[in-house]
Amino acid sequence: MAFCDSKAEIRCVAFYGYKTERKRVIEMKKNRLLLGGLLCMVLLVSACVNVAAECPDAADAMSATELVPLPPPERDGGPFGVDVNINMSTIDDWLERPDVAYFDMRMLYDPAQYEDIGGVSRLTRTLPGFRVISFPYIATMSPLPVDGAYDGITLFSVVWGEELGEILELTPNFVESERIISDIFPKDMPIFLMCGGAGYTHLTRSLLIHMGWDENLIYHTGGNWHYEGDRSIEMTIPGADPESDIATWRVNYAFIDFDRLTPIE
Repeated sequence: MAFCDSKAEIRCVAFYGYKTERKRVIEMKKNRLLLGGLLCMVLLVSACVNVAAECPDAADAMSATELVPLPPPERDGGPFGVDVNINMSTIDDWLERPDVAYFDMRMLYDPAQYEDIGGVSRLTRTLPGFRVISFPYIATMSPLPVDGAYDGITLFSVVWGEELGEILELTPNFVESERIISDIFPKDMPIFLMCGGAGYTHLTRSLLIHMGWDENLIYHTGGNWHYEGDRSIEMTIPGADPESDIATWRVNYAFIDFDRLTPIE
């Protein structure tokens, strides 16, 4: 600043200092805007990545739009009415859908001697997404082709007709019986039912329809004893005692604690 005199130099320094400071402030504002934009982008990406965890309903809705529509239930001509489209031969194509509720109706340890007819009394395997809720604890058993059927406490007492699955009379045994069924089985979405040989599933379907569920939303997918796919959840523990070889922690089991329910006198 040799061209400035002493007074002019002061004015020059003030002027150029002002310009320098103003330039610095402008640069800081630009940097803040840039950082703010980057932060917004990071938050937006994070929200999209975590939408399944933070907003499961939204994630399910997005997934549901990409799913193959379910065919309407269509029963075969057999005694149990297994679905002709969704059954143990095709179930792998229909597993783990967010728009379907899956239920395995077997007991963990069934006293019925199903081995006598080539079946399995213990729950040695199931399929992904199926919640285990034992039908023999829900309602009085219809006559079985084997000995040893469970005849203990149930949520409902049923008088069965001559035709398999025909319900003549249904009586709740506990104040909470109907609430439990309503809590477990949704009425507003398709239900896939499975058991071992197809009998428990047939009885469950009959019970739900009798109680007001839409038969057009209930699919009898058959018996897991006949499943030959590769999606099984194996329940057996190699080398364990045959009486205690089921890994019960591998399934979502709906436990009914009868001791805490209120009996209807």
